Amino acid sequence: MTACVHYQRHDDIGVICIDNPPVNALGHAVRSGLLDSLDEGLNDDGARALVLMAKGRTFIAGADIREFGKPPRQPILPEVVARLEASAKPLVAVLHGTALGGGLEVALGCHYRVALPGTRVGLPEVKLGLLPGAGGTQRLPRLVGVDNALELITSGRFVPAEEALALGIIDALDENDVPLVAGLGAARAILKGLRTSRRTGELPAPAADPEAIARHRARLEVEVPELFSPFRCIEAIEASTDTRFDEGLRRERELFLACMDSPQRAGLIHAFFAARAPHKVPEASQPPALTHIALIGEHPLFQRFKGQADRAGIELTDQPAKTTQACLVAPGDSPANCPDTCLRIALLPVEHNDRLKDLNADLVLVIPPQGTLLELVATGASADQQQAAADALKALRQDVVVSRHQSLLAALYHAANTAPDDHVAAMQAASLTLAKQGHCYRSSDIDLLAVEALGYPRHLGGPHHQATLTASATSETSP
Repeated sequence: MTACVHYQRHDDIGVICIDNPPVNALGHAVRSGLLDSLDEGLNDDGARALVLMAKGRTFIAGADIREFGKPPRQPILPEVVARLEASAKPLVAVLHGTALGGGLEVALGCHYRVALPGTRVGLPEVKLGLLPGAGGTQRLPRLVGVDNALELITSGRFVPAEEALALGIIDALDENDVPLVAGLGAARAILKGLRTSRRTGELPAPAADPEAIARHRARLEVEVPELFSPFRCIEAIEASTDTRFDEGLRRERELFLACMDSPQRAGLIHAFFAARAPHKVPEASQPPALTHIALIGEHPLFQRFKGQADRAGIELTDQPAKTTQACLVAPGDSPANCPDTCLRIALLPVEHNDRLKDLNADLVLVIPPQGTLLELVATGASADQQQAAADALKALRQDVVVSRHQSLLAALYHAANTAPDDHVAAMQAASLTLAKQGHCYRSSDIDLLAVEALGYPRHLGGPHHQATLTASATSETSP
């Protein structure tokens, strides 16, 4: 049996347990293991009911990102969910932490869903240019109705357990904080006839709701007219109302594959990966943590940092002391009173980037005109020093992109403002120059800053991503 999924019987209840840290992602080994364990449970004559649960801090948080962009391997998720739903024995899913994307679709394929306190569920595939492709657009409307399904799937938002219970996504909340105990309790209640299990796919098709469909389509045409997948989500949900369940699944698959083929899907997934670790300096080792930082001057960021300091284990002071390791200096203030042994980090609004060379600082924290993502530029600091500062900012709940010598954000900002009528093309041209100059550690960092701080369209993936695609297409079609 696959090592990351195990089967064990507790009296007359068989338990299928996923153990694939850190988030029990639905990689090939998990999908295969689920089917192997399901078969073992179904063939176990001593098991009258089955429980599906997961170890660790969460249920299934979604797909395995390591498989993104690769050819699918059997068994694919729709097949796994269909097999779970077809189980001849009652099958209880126990949710804790998060049940997202394919994780929620797995749960929807089970016959009863119980959640622990603090659980959140959702189908966020639309944020990656996709739609739920393992029956989510067909099973969810059967539980919550068309209007609610449209809102949840086209927004991709996470739903707290209490709301999920009220909507009908889950069947019960269990105050116990141990998934195994909650699952065994629900399974025994079903065997005693105290609770009722059901196959979601066998529920009646949801009532047609053309008014809701028209309303959500009109909303999306105002909010995201340029996007592809939200409108395919509407079509898939609409199919749940006027076709048989198997026909609805077929239509969902067609629309899912259309989204997979969309350039927007590639762009949104590129943007997703770009945001994974932009604070990491490739050349850095394991620098000592910065735990004593002086905040020189006044800035709104400082108040936010003070609210996170205790949790981060960082002592913040208004003036340097003997133990101070770094000084964070507000715009317009001078780091003159910072000891020479301290790392000097100057805050600088992006529109004042012309002052960067004049700052007496080892690092410059560039602040954009919008958004919360900042850029940490190494102007004199070593790789380890920059990493230590980036780690401290992350501990204070501040997202940063690291760069060196010159500000990527400032160059993109200047390009966009120089050509306001065609700022997208201007940022694309600037991104190619920035990548060649070597000021970025990763070209994806350019894309992330443009998307999060300067409003570059996310579905295009970022200016460097798009410019590279354009250049490649041009070279392929040139004589």
